[in-house]
Amino acid sequence: MWGFIFGGLAAGSVLGIIYLSSRFAKFRTVRKAAKGKKILRFLLGLILVLAVAFVTGAALGAINAAIVILHLMVIWLLCDGFSWIAEKKRGQKFRGYYAGILAIGITAVYLTCGWFLANHVWATHYNLETDKQVGGLRIVLFADSHVGNTFSGEGFGRWVEKMQAENPDIVVIAGDYVDDDTSKEDMAAACAALGTLKTTYGVYYAFGNHDKGYYGPAYRGYSGADLIAELEKNGVTVLQDETVLLGESFCLIGRQDRSEDQMGRHRATMEELTADLDPDRYSIVLDHQPHDYEAQAASGVDLVLSGHTHGGQLFPFHRMGEWLGLDDKSYGCERRGGTDFIVTSGISDWAIQFKTGCKSEYVVVDVQGAGQ
Repeated sequence: MWGFIFGGLAAGSVLGIIYLSSRFAKFRTVRKAAKGKKILRFLLGLILVLAVAFVTGAALGAINAAIVILHLMVIWLLCDGFSWIAEKKRGQKFRGYYAGILAIGITAVYLTCGWFLANHVWATHYNLETDKQVGGLRIVLFADSHVGNTFSGEGFGRWVEKMQAENPDIVVIAGDYVDDDTSKEDMAAACAALGTLKTTYGVYYAFGNHDKGYYGPAYRGYSGADLIAELEKNGVTVLQDETVLLGESFCLIGRQDRSEDQMGRHRATMEELTADLDPDRYSIVLDHQPHDYEAQAASGVDLVLSGHTHGGQLFPFHRMGEWLGLDDKSYGCERRGGTDFIVTSGISDWAIQFKTGCKSEYVVVDVQGAGQ
């Protein structure tokens, strides 16, 4: 899957560079500089495109440079198409290459908005009701912080302060807290920020697919066990196929990530995790990937909280995970049977610095019991 994505990204980038080079070559200043030589015009256009890619890559990384090139190509194609239609209707060509100017302007504005949506964090609120006599519970959920991408370990502290201001009864972390490229210093600083949270029932964490590191401890300087130690040192409870009681009325089930199954390691089934479930308690499942809805609904749990999808990240592919059957849901809240499911877009991103199909967020869930 990832080979297909990266292969498509690379191929699209090459095509984009070729197409955009021919488009930049149409600007009047480039034509004058080339003095009528077509090959020189294309080469000058290529230099301009590569300059855009280099500057973007230096500032945001190679993947984001490819994202910029692809967006510019698609928007430029659309502008060229509309310009061609307009010229046909008016019966003559435009004096200037307005389609190119418009394409550059639209792309700049569009991706600036996308950068803002990825690098700023909003609060999303959900109100859920249950027939169970359990009272009320305020949950703050976040996922996919991928510390070190859109904020550092110390920078993470400002979002912790915003979450604290919601006065949560419990804070839960639905995986991908760190990334394969998160430094040990950023990891420790982010864990220290979590240690400042004050809640009724505590802070709980379940692993995502990136947290243990795909490339081994030597790559980033710490292991999954080191991450656990740092979290626990700061008062965070790590749940790996484990259940904890929250007072008399609630329970929390933290699942191992689906990647454990994919790597041949054991992950408990929902049937195993809920074998001794008290039906009078309101049960909450923390599961990084939204990919087990049928079994979770059948198990009778009340609420499932997930991340992983980044809300679909980029329009118009923001539902690609659902279309390909990789995820049961890309974003938002829905009810299946007696179970509510919430997928958050996350407070950051893996590598990509733009969100055009959603925005970064943490989630506040207010659960209200019968008679409250």
